[in-house]
Amino acid sequence: MTEPMILRARVGAPVAAVHRALTSAGALRTWLAEHAEVDLPHRWVFWGRYTPEGDAPHQRLLHVDEHTLRFGWLLGGEETTTEVRLAAEHDHATVITVSQTHFDLEEALAGTTIRGVLQTFWCLSVANLVDYLEGRELTPRGDFTSQTLRADLTVGAGRAAVYGSLIDAGQVTRWFGVPMEIEPRVGGGWSMVDHGGAKIVDLVPGTRVSLDWGRGFGVQTWELAGSGGGTRLTLVSSGFTGRPPYGAWMGTLAGLAELRRFHEVSNWEPIWLSTPATERQP
Repeated sequence: MTEPMILRARVGAPVAAVHRALTSAGALRTWLAEHAEVDLPHRWVFWGRYTPEGDAPHQRLLHVDEHTLRFGWLLGGEETTTEVRLAAEHDHATVITVSQTHFDLEEALAGTTIRGVLQTFWCLSVANLVDYLEGRELTPRGDFTSQTLRADLTVGAGRAAVYGSLIDAGQVTRWFGVPMEIEPRVGGGWSMVDHGGAKIVDLVPGTRVSLDWGRGFGVQTWELAGSGGGTRLTLVSSGFTGRPPYGAWMGTLAGLAELRRFHEVSNWEPIWLSTPATERQP
């Protein structure tokens, strides 16, 4: 089995508030899932269209205390284990660590199992948890029941600024968190250094960018329009083969959450933190 996937993020809220958001059914239905039921210390489940294999609740609560939530989650016929740990950074900030077993990057890229969506599912979920706790608008969640991949949201910045942050390699590197190489022309690349990427197949400066990701992932189109001093951003993914690429789609949505913060949060810094070597498996 591969090592557990570990994600770490900082939220501007005390541990007690984060714990409430993790253990309140109403809060869970806002930032995590369409449906949730909580009856601690016996039951903690979520399901619905925003959940992989969300036709019914498939979680089994293993442990809960003031700083830890651990549950088994049956996915693709395998019992995975998810653990969420909370650590106070100071009185008004908490570090959230999510550990998830049974995630394999090669399976994720190949789309051979539903467990391939786990990394981006948790990236988007944690990003929405942070925004929920900090009183910000949430990013659209991924709908596993839909064959249409479309998201509409408003970014609190002018259209030229938002367009620049989608097409300038330096800016994308900052909010996306991965070194980028971008050739802002039709036929140019929109690529992660050493990880590949997409080809720009349509570009109208300030208005539209279309990226062909190949490998069955289809074409993503970003449309920008002015909206009351901000920018209305519409993202559509189409032309994919077979089952929609939900994992890649949620990765894009998680990126949009950070893009919005990049433009809207004073003294912005990424919510994501590196994983200390002491937390990695030997």
